[in-house]
Amino acid sequence: MKNLDYGVIGNCRTAALISKGGSLDWLCFPDFDSPSIFGKILDEKKGGCFSFEFEGEYKCSQKYLQGTNILCTTFELPDGSFEVMDFMPRYKTGDESNDYYLPAEIYRYIRLLSGKPSFRINYSPAPDYARASTVHSIGRNYIRTSSAENERDSVYLYSSLNLESILEKKNFTLTGEEFVLISYNQKLVDIDIRRVYLEYSRTKVYWLNWVNRSKKYKTFESEVERSMLILKLMSFQPTGAVLAALTTSIPETIGEVRNWDYRFCWLRDGSMSIETLLSMGHRGAAKRFISFVKGIIHSKGDKFQIMYGIRGERKLTEFTLDHLEGYEQSKPVRIGNAAYEQKQNDSFGYLMDVIYKYYLYFPGTLDEIEDMWEVVKNIVRSVSAEWRSPDQGIWEIRYSMSHYVFSKVMCWVALDRAVKIAELIGKHNYADSWAKEASEILNDVHENGWKEQIGSFSQTYSNLELDSSLLLMEEYGFIDGSDPKYVSTVKAIRDNLLHNGLMYRYKAEDDFGKPTSAFTICTFWLIRALFVIGEKEQASAIFNEILKYSNHLGLFSEDLDFETKRQLGNFPQAYSHLALINTVELFSEEKMRSRFIRP
Repeated sequence: MKNLDYGVIGNCRTAALISKGGSLDWLCFPDFDSPSIFGKILDEKKGGCFSFEFEGEYKCSQKYLQGTNILCTTFELPDGSFEVMDFMPRYKTGDESNDYYLPAEIYRYIRLLSGKPSFRINYSPAPDYARASTVHSIGRNYIRTSSAENERDSVYLYSSLNLESILEKKNFTLTGEEFVLISYNQKLVDIDIRRVYLEYSRTKVYWLNWVNRSKKYKTFESEVERSMLILKLMSFQPTGAVLAALTTSIPETIGEVRNWDYRFCWLRDGSMSIETLLSMGHRGAAKRFISFVKGIIHSKGDKFQIMYGIRGERKLTEFTLDHLEGYEQSKPVRIGNAAYEQKQNDSFGYLMDVIYKYYLYFPGTLDEIEDMWEVVKNIVRSVSAEWRSPDQGIWEIRYSMSHYVFSKVMCWVALDRAVKIAELIGKHNYADSWAKEASEILNDVHENGWKEQIGSFSQTYSNLELDSSLLLMEEYGFIDGSDPKYVSTVKAIRDNLLHNGLMYRYKAEDDFGKPTSAFTICTFWLIRALFVIGEKEQASAIFNEILKYSNHLGLFSEDLDFETKRQLGNFPQAYSHLALINTVELFSEEKMRSRFIRP
């Protein structure tokens, strides 16, 4: 049985997954959402990788350099030992906010530890999702690899090791420091070991400084630090977008078809990320995401989507790569995501929550504030027109629509935040009008969403199913944590959806049958809900248990297997790490004194 035992490196432009054994199995160039050049994670034979190979037995271990996104893999062989420092350069180059050096390249910095270890390099890139064969040519100081069908689709490899020997997989005996650099572009400066060490040092200092600016906690400090570093790595510097995950089509359940491309920006993830980034001391990252939101709303007449491309693209056409066998032969492999076309009324709430934070923390010039006010009014008009209608809900049900209770709750959130915005800028007539409609939604949910038969709010108005998303009703301010209905709902959801210490999203049958894996963030939602209603010991016990299910580096994917606890789904998952941080904040005494105080 495989697990997602991968480390992640990146520079806020693209990222790579490196296995516990030091194999580079996923890399998209030049950006997060570009086609892969290494994709072994999606096809063992065709996908392509860059690994180290040895004769006989060897031991391997892996860790991050503390406080950084530099990954260290150590190999212990009979004839010696060495370590590989994997990183993508990232550091400040000037005084302006966007003066960063973040090239599309990855360094594999090889350092001798003892003896004279021998190894071979398996350098097998497969550009464009392995849709064509590859062609290698050796230049003056590099290997150029391109697609046989598109000569311009190329990457460059630079190394202190002999280039012909790399391609021929000959043995190397390590006697000192060596390097391999994979670059999307041909380098205009000479790359030698001194240059590699300079890039390594600059990148190390950048990450250490970034972590040093983060809020610290007495407990769970290492877990929070790693989660923050992963979240930062998953932001796209040019626009401020935050990716949901770095991969596509890692299945929620092995052998099934719930395989999706998550290399996009969902508004619901971003809404939570801003508050997390602000609370952890990273105002700049939060501000960049606000700028991304402003950028995707071009005019007051624009329609709103649940998700966007990392540059603000609206069309995210979904198709399958049928030539790839999929992760553990779980087909299909999907590129793009058709969910962008779905009707999800809950998206109005996330978007307005983001805009409310804009008005609170990052108001721009008068004309910008006026532009955003027009957007606010447009969202309110959309909510007023749509909240009574069915939709496809937070879980993106593909082929049917219902009156989802949580969608109604988030429509209320949209109006509630709109009221607060109107009050902030002195538009009290708007605030009064919108407050009345918000009250109408609230009453409608209590009348149609509450079911005495189950002692809980239900998934939809027309069924008696339970749904983990309902745990968020308190967090978004729809209902008080001490309200008997909320307390009863939390207990009913726990009793119905908690299994082997992990949570189902829901148990109702959907387009693809009944879910069979645990959705990681739902367990964190339950932890918060139990804590809020006073079940603090159980909340703490579940939290301590789920921390054991991260991989060897403390990383979480989207899903977990109920029985084996293996990680499943796209990886790493931003939402899972956001929830971990927010849970530690909840447990913190300092956080509890200020959590519900809003400016």
